Amino acid sequence: MSQNASQPRLSAAGCGAKPMASPGKKSFLLRLDPVLWQQLERLAGVELRSVNAQIEYLLREALRRRGAGIDETPPQGHKAKT
Repeated sequence: MSQNASQPRLSAAGCGAKPMASPGKKSFLLRLDPVLWQQLERLAGVELRSVNAQIEYLLREALRRRGAGIDETPPQGHKAKT
């Protein structure tokens, strides 16, 4: 069964399989508009990130813009820009 490119991919959690664990990270289900998901996939590809890392990056950026005091430690698996 082939998957339509316009439909979001299911995660392991969405098909009953055990999701991949990221130590120290909170996992949760997020429902997104398919068009928004496509834009996130496109942007993540351009910036060489996974969609998950892209969402986390955008959320951190939005919090920083609003003046929220968040830890600036880069997410696991990513190097800080110097």
